[in-house]
Amino acid sequence: MSVLWTSAEAESATLGKASESFAVSGVSIDTRTLKEGDLYVAIKGERRDGHDFLRAAFKAKAAAALVSGRPEGAGGPLLVVANTQRALEDLACAARARSSAKIVAITGSAGKTTTKEMLRLALGALGQTHASSGSLNNQWGVPLSLASLPREAAYGVFEIGMNHFGEIRPLVSFARPHVALITTIAAAHLEFFGTCEAIADAKSEIFEGIVPGGAALIPFDNPYAERLIARAKQCQIGRILGFGGKVGSDARLLSYDESADGARVKADILGQPVEFRIGAPGAHIAVNALGALLCVAAADGDVLNAAAALKEFSALKGRGARFAAGGIEVIDESYNANPASMVAALALLGKTFGRRIAVLGDMLEMGPDAPAHHAGLLDAIEAEHVDLVFLCGPLMKALWDVLPGTQRAAYAPDSAELVASVMPALRAGDTVLVKGSNGSRMSVIIDALKARAP
Repeated sequence: MSVLWTSAEAESATLGKASESFAVSGVSIDTRTLKEGDLYVAIKGERRDGHDFLRAAFKAKAAAALVSGRPEGAGGPLLVVANTQRALEDLACAARARSSAKIVAITGSAGKTTTKEMLRLALGALGQTHASSGSLNNQWGVPLSLASLPREAAYGVFEIGMNHFGEIRPLVSFARPHVALITTIAAAHLEFFGTCEAIADAKSEIFEGIVPGGAALIPFDNPYAERLIARAKQCQIGRILGFGGKVGSDARLLSYDESADGARVKADILGQPVEFRIGAPGAHIAVNALGALLCVAAADGDVLNAAAALKEFSALKGRGARFAAGGIEVIDESYNANPASMVAALALLGKTFGRRIAVLGDMLEMGPDAPAHHAGLLDAIEAEHVDLVFLCGPLMKALWDVLPGTQRAAYAPDSAELVASVMPALRAGDTVLVKGSNGSRMSVIIDALKARAP
């Protein structure tokens, strides 16, 4: 394994003091996922102090630990700093400063992780690519991902999330991307923002960190595209590019032909005709792919070779992944939800055969109009000819109250109680969509479906 940080480099970056010389091949803040040779960073959170897990880190073969203070009997080399969160950010900044990689940063109300994983594949076909793991997109995840950037990487892709104003600003200052992409603006976190205009303004903080000569990428089909363009211009971004189906888009979707195992896409990207296959269905997936390929073009990469790699993409767990369970097909959208992503997921269900069954949980953080947003899903349910609807959560009661009796299957206060109604109602040939915000715990339904006898 290549050396990511030596003790001397880490000391210089953090102004810390190493107890002895060491070399690490990775960085971790979680002993459960720590790999042999990692530097364990003991983050002190609101509920847990990472210093309490030092012994576990060295038992998992950490090469060293970054700590504040001098804990007794830690069991391995220590890098002692004033504050471990600040030191992790220092490592992130140092990794970015020494890197010659082209850096892409991604945010948006939906599709961030999917687009990031597409870019991992697309750019990976062109050179060594480092990308955020999972959904590591917050105040710990972004600096951790940057601190783990290999010095020899050709490309780096970083996901940045937020649910309040001002959260993206410091994170993008660490990343300093050459290309910054906003996937979409939609009704999410309205509890904290109030309007989609405010969400657009918060997301557009990502443009503030773009390096001179870099590019801002905007979803031209989105109702808030003009506002995003105005924000990019405020940040003195000279290169503003758009993607979508709209005439004038720099990456424009020309045609989309869906099949059971994906879709074939024709597009024009900066005047270049591009045809490619993507291994996951959904028009929203195709638009995300356009955004990813426009990132490649903006980073001066080979778009055709990058596009060819997308045939290997498959929908992610909790974000559209499909599996068979005892004669039924399941669409796993259990990771998160807002009205726009609900409509997109229901559109996927509408293209399936057999009985179409929707199992839906609350969309959280929707603000005072949350009941109306939930009841408003009725239009999509009817448009996609959903046969049966199972609902759970206090907010989904608003949708239950307007559902026609023929579509009402069962309602329960939470996902655990709903399982008992869902399982006996299924029969061979059904397609079941499971979707809700992560806090709705719709993964309980997914686990029950996976436990069905094959």
